[in-house]
Amino acid sequence: MSTEEEQHILWFDEINIGDVGIVGGKNASLGEMYQSLTAKGVRIPNGFAITAGAYFYFLDAVGIRESIKEMMEGLDVTDTDNLEERGHKIRTLILSKDLPDNLQEKIVDAYNKLSKECGVANTDVAVRSSATAEDLPNASFAGQQETFLNIRGPVALLEACKACIASLFTNRAISYRENQGFDHFSVGLSVCVQKMVRSDLASSGVMFSIDTESGFDKVVFVTGAWGLGENIVQGNVNPDEFYVFKPTLESTEFTPIIKKTLGAKQFRMIYCKDSSRKTVKNVRTQNQDRLRFCVQDDEVITLAKWAVLIEQHYTAKNGRYTPMDMEWAKDGRDGKLYIVQARPETVHGQADKNQLTSYQLKDKSIRNESVLARGQSVGSRIGTGLAHVIRDITYIHDFKEGDVLVTEMTDPDWAPIMKKAAAIVTNRGGRTCHAAIISRELGVPCVVGCQYATESIPDGSMITVDCSNGETGYVYEGVHEYIVEHTDVAQIPKTKTKVMLILGNPALAYDRSFMPAQGIGLVRMEFMVMTHIKAHPLALLNMDKLDKDESHEISLLIQGYESPSDYFVSKLSEGIAEMTSAFYPHDVILRFSDFKSNEYSNLIGGSHFEPKEENPMLGWRGASRYYDPKYKPGFALECAAVKRVREEIGLKNLIVMIPFCRTVEEAHKVLNTMAEFGLKQGEHGLKVYGMCEIPSNVILADEFLDVLDGFSIGSNDLTQLTLGVDRDSELVAGIYDERNPAVIELFRRVIEVANRKGKYIGICGQAPSDYPELCDLLIELGIGSISVNSDRLLATLLQVAKKEKEMAIEAAAAEKTE
Repeated sequence: MSTEEEQHILWFDEINIGDVGIVGGKNASLGEMYQSLTAKGVRIPNGFAITAGAYFYFLDAVGIRESIKEMMEGLDVTDTDNLEERGHKIRTLILSKDLPDNLQEKIVDAYNKLSKECGVANTDVAVRSSATAEDLPNASFAGQQETFLNIRGPVALLEACKACIASLFTNRAISYRENQGFDHFSVGLSVCVQKMVRSDLASSGVMFSIDTESGFDKVVFVTGAWGLGENIVQGNVNPDEFYVFKPTLESTEFTPIIKKTLGAKQFRMIYCKDSSRKTVKNVRTQNQDRLRFCVQDDEVITLAKWAVLIEQHYTAKNGRYTPMDMEWAKDGRDGKLYIVQARPETVHGQADKNQLTSYQLKDKSIRNESVLARGQSVGSRIGTGLAHVIRDITYIHDFKEGDVLVTEMTDPDWAPIMKKAAAIVTNRGGRTCHAAIISRELGVPCVVGCQYATESIPDGSMITVDCSNGETGYVYEGVHEYIVEHTDVAQIPKTKTKVMLILGNPALAYDRSFMPAQGIGLVRMEFMVMTHIKAHPLALLNMDKLDKDESHEISLLIQGYESPSDYFVSKLSEGIAEMTSAFYPHDVILRFSDFKSNEYSNLIGGSHFEPKEENPMLGWRGASRYYDPKYKPGFALECAAVKRVREEIGLKNLIVMIPFCRTVEEAHKVLNTMAEFGLKQGEHGLKVYGMCEIPSNVILADEFLDVLDGFSIGSNDLTQLTLGVDRDSELVAGIYDERNPAVIELFRRVIEVANRKGKYIGICGQAPSDYPELCDLLIELGIGSISVNSDRLLATLLQVAKKEKEMAIEAAAAEKTE
């Protein structure tokens, strides 16, 4: 036994990450950060470790090691009754023994020293278990052992230490070690004793140095709630959420909070002050606190900077990229932030980024039907099975392999059945709760925070759990077929012609970021307005003109925002920023709103501000709205959102595009209106493209491109207006064809003009992905980029690569004959 092990007590400034075998993962990480990162401004509350050597010393001193081994012989963790019986016997045995007197003395002396350092007799501490096989890069042991908060005095401390030791043999801990292949007696238990942060008087949370669902590594994901942090870990509350963009985090010029979502924060965990043996309790959060964020923006930025420092430190230490999972707390007395835990993220940190697996429902129309529940999706998989609604953990013995677990929430005691589940659905919890963490590690689809899933999903019914559609997860009635596709990105050839994505749903952006696309060629603003904002921009600016029901609907939407206009700008800028950050530094081209008047009317309050047009397709749409006094205030909100993304967050790769611009004069008017609202072409590198979708755009391409920085061909509208065909009419559908010679001639002309003038030219219609021969022709004509939907990206890339290779061979042959 080494000298350190004989010490039995080691302070944070005496240990580092190399001491996992002595003090466990949690303590080793705290010591590492305390020694290496406090000088860089990361605050770590001080504390000490009771070593794993002390744990083994205790087992041998009281003579129970062999007894425990005997109790473990022949264990079958799939037999939950047997597992529970053996675990209970071992825990009872441990708790029946006293720690050796000399060990008790060492623990109490260290505690008194910590109390003296804090200036408080019998100071409050957190007592946490720290297993020697815990917080490893490939195994999190999330919540496998116990934590005790607000422990005061030597007697309570010694009891908590012994309870931590006993928790090494909870049902979930035994099961987890068995499944991970760890020998029960090669794993030791160290105890962490750390000064409490008074977050019961403020807030606390969990953060990751990557996006937890996709593994996207350019963001920090921060969650928080009022009170002590156990509520978030256990899934008792739906926390506030924040995404912070890493690449512009260090610049003082930007405030790179991409997105923030107000959580319900239903409960607040605080200290117990009554005479009961409980040290903490939950109380309902006051309504005014539920309706405000639990941390300020500047605090979110500080936490994100710390997350990056911690990630960078461990990456350098490990010699490979190491994303991190951290817990933070704010002290309500001194107002300062602290890091109280950090461990490697165990799912995406181990993933091969070149291997893409995507899940898609065969029939996507069911998203509008047979929805039994919806909540936050965890991961991007789909699973089916028999719904097994369990309202109380005492009934987990009936759970069968392949069932779908539907429950209020989970904690580590549910672990033995979670690994059997085809999917998991919970009423409560956010994306950093226990159910979310474990389902990611198991690779099981999971939907959390559904609120009423245990009521709306019939027990014993066949269901489908769908996490493939971004941040919202769905539970459908019945079994629905789905497709699983595997792609090796390393095998996809590079192309000279940019192949970009068409995207409208921000929730899909981080998942799509791993696809081999060279940016986004078309971001449809309308999708974000329709699905995320839901209200007409002018309705938000003129609430007095709405009827009672409309006003009520909007008042519910804008809760937590400073004003109705702040709601619009915030929600829109968040969606744009999510997509723009996903492909940074590649170009992301945002088309300003292109709703037709009949579509705008369908938004909340829209009927008060929209005309009834006979032919909205050719009416008041696109550019003609932006400078018109009747819509100009709404366009000001769109510009404000773009300005925030580019100038506050720092996403200068965002390019804007004007749709349906009929005349060159109209292009000038829109640019002047944009400048009036703070978006000046060329300033801060702002590029302004136009949609080339009207014959006049091609006929006057030289003049248009003297004003605009580029064109993106919208083949759908350009085809219908060239051929005089209503693309929505089945009566003339047979005439509509992007391959018509007249349409091809317009493609040829505008590509030639743009290339001659050195301006951007791309296409963002559906045609190139539908017709390989048209894709080939566009490449021959010199198109700069082709944008397609994600399901056609790989096929289009291969087609482009094939054509470029053929052209290169032809060019080489021609050179030889000259």
